[in-house]
Amino acid sequence: MQYVIYGIASFFFLYGIILLAEGFYTTSAVKEMHSEFKTTACGRCISGMFVFLTYILGVAWLGVFGFSAVPVFMFYNMWSTCEVLKALSVNMTTSPDQICVDVRQYGIIPWNALPGKACGMALENICNTNEFYMSYHLFIVACAGAGATVIALIHFLMILSANWAYLKDASKMQVYHDIKTKEEQELQDIQSRSKEQLNSYT
Repeated sequence: MQYVIYGIASFFFLYGIILLAEGFYTTSAVKEMHSEFKTTACGRCISGMFVFLTYILGVAWLGVFGFSAVPVFMFYNMWSTCEVLKALSVNMTTSPDQICVDVRQYGIIPWNALPGKACGMALENICNTNEFYMSYHLFIVACAGAGATVIALIHFLMILSANWAYLKDASKMQVYHDIKTKEEQELQDIQSRSKEQLNSYT
């Protein structure tokens, strides 16, 4: 699992650099679209591929964000139950053995797993460990990181889609301007020839 995380981190680092370079390229091309703008079918194809790939990665990270929210919810419920156990020593309204956390209800372990729940002193011992709080904080950071990644991918997808649309429209406008310039040149040639013929008759 550790090597999978290293691989994903390396992939996203390289993908981020590629997206940054492609974003600079398309943005500079869009800025030049009123001057000598030229785009190729290969460039538009690469931009379209990045839009598709970013969309797929955004959907995948949305799933990661959803799955990382489950342990945060589970640990929050355990933490609030631990706080109830700590409050029992003050007001003694019920027995500590009646307060339990059943991990089986979250679907992480099967229903026939033993022990599936922790009650009383066993739960209090779990709550007093440093690993419990460290895991809780790490799951919160993982969930927040997945959420930030989803937001970043959606934001970049919007920018990339806009740049791709600008490139597509700009290439059509460039073709239109080329045809218009060619027609104007032909019209000027016809007019100059007709003037020469008129001058030759006179």
